[in-house]
Amino acid sequence: MHYAYILHCADGTYYVGYTTDLERRLHTHNHLKSGAHYTKIRRPVVMVYSKKFRTLAKARAKEAEWKRLTRAEKREMIERG
Repeated sequence: MHYAYILHCADGTYYVGYTTDLERRLHTHNHLKSGAHYTKIRRPVVMVYSKKFRTLAKARAKEAEWKRLTRAEKREMIERG
């Protein structure tokens, strides 16, 4: 399976990404040097939203869509669940 996800960073910002393993990716963002530079300097991060997709293309399309949202729109989506 493929996932698009949103992280809440320690500085209050959001990070949007894609993965095939949510648990492993969250660990990478929080603990490893290989995590995204954006999250490395904003640790700790918490996964606040994710959605599962059958194909890579659909997950990446959703990731791109979410990246275009404003901070307020991301927050609303997360609160709606």
